[in-house]
Amino acid sequence: YIKLKNQLKQCVRSATDTWLESNLFWNRKVQVTAGTVLVSKHLVREDLGITNVLFLFNSFLQLNILPSFGFLFDIDGVLVRGKTPIPAAKTAFQKLVNSQGQFLVPVVFVTNAGNCLRQKKADQLSHLLGDFSVVEDLVMSHSPLRMFKRYHEKCVLVSGQGPLLDIARDLGFCQPITIETLREKHPLLDVVDHDRRPNVLVSIFFSVVLFGEPVRWETNLQLIIDVLLTSGYPGNPYHHENYPHIPVLACNMDLMFGHGTFMVCLENIYKKITGKDLKYEVLMGKPSKLTYQYAEYLIRAQAAERQWKQPIQTLYAVGDNLMTDVYGANLYNRYLEENSRKASAAAAHCRSVLVCTGVYNPHAEVPLDTRENHIVPDVDAAVDLVFQLENFAPN
Repeated sequence: YIKLKNQLKQCVRSATDTWLESNLFWNRKVQVTAGTVLVSKHLVREDLGITNVLFLFNSFLQLNILPSFGFLFDIDGVLVRGKTPIPAAKTAFQKLVNSQGQFLVPVVFVTNAGNCLRQKKADQLSHLLGDFSVVEDLVMSHSPLRMFKRYHEKCVLVSGQGPLLDIARDLGFCQPITIETLREKHPLLDVVDHDRRPNVLVSIFFSVVLFGEPVRWETNLQLIIDVLLTSGYPGNPYHHENYPHIPVLACNMDLMFGHGTFMVCLENIYKKITGKDLKYEVLMGKPSKLTYQYAEYLIRAQAAERQWKQPIQTLYAVGDNLMTDVYGANLYNRYLEENSRKASAAAAHCRSVLVCTGVYNPHAEVPLDTRENHIVPDVDAAVDLVFQLENFAPN
């Protein structure tokens, strides 16, 4: 900073003999890198008056060179449409990624997808948008399950689609069992088909993990209910004292595009049988607070790895869905503001940025909690807007 200050003084003095040093006000918060001084040498021209010189210097000093913010990008409808990249996404990432394939600001991708491995989703995204690695910066609907280590060593029943066992093991679960495996071993699954009644009982389940919407609802609903009613011992008789039930961890409760409707069916069947509410140990995926907390954790980890010393003050959640992206960001912003004194390490704000390239319908009625902070045509415009709001100049 002292070196920059001295060089700027020399530039100003050479511009006019009437320069008074006391007229220049220095911004002591500016953070300087080696390349900054090189830029400053070209700010003064002989044809500029002292007022314009001061304006240029002041504008220069107001620019933030190190990021104090981070991006949370939705994927489908924002960066890609199906398997086709949205044109604005490639333009946006040319502004976000340097020649070494590194992000110039903290970036995390947050999607409610959950029926594939994180590595596969990251590879697809990198292939579509550019040659950079995003696997460590990708939050899927089930990603926060990595934090629930108390369940990782125990036997868990998993429901959903895709390579469930691989997904569960990648998240840290050591003993996952699928609905199909349970169906094959459970003697009372199909009481009229004696050929499908092997006399083998599965071990006790300590929890149920709902990764996503299953293909065969009837089988999944029946067996999950059996496990819940028997406290993890399928085949045992149901007793009213088996409450509260074993923990249920659920991902992506979105009613429109997630498996929220399956969860509603499960809740109502359980309520009809027991007269009590099915309670979730945790809900994750947008718009849940847990997903945004996990995404912020990755933002901070990325900033620390790059040795960016500026505290992350603001998160910008860029998405196309009012009920998940915007609503989730607004809920998390409320949480941050209400807990600002308790969690000094957390960001101060989470701002929602709505893009018009996905499922957003401008003619739909908007509930108060789903009103965006900003609306832009596409993700490229979103990046430009945030850079402007933050006075950010990538080095």
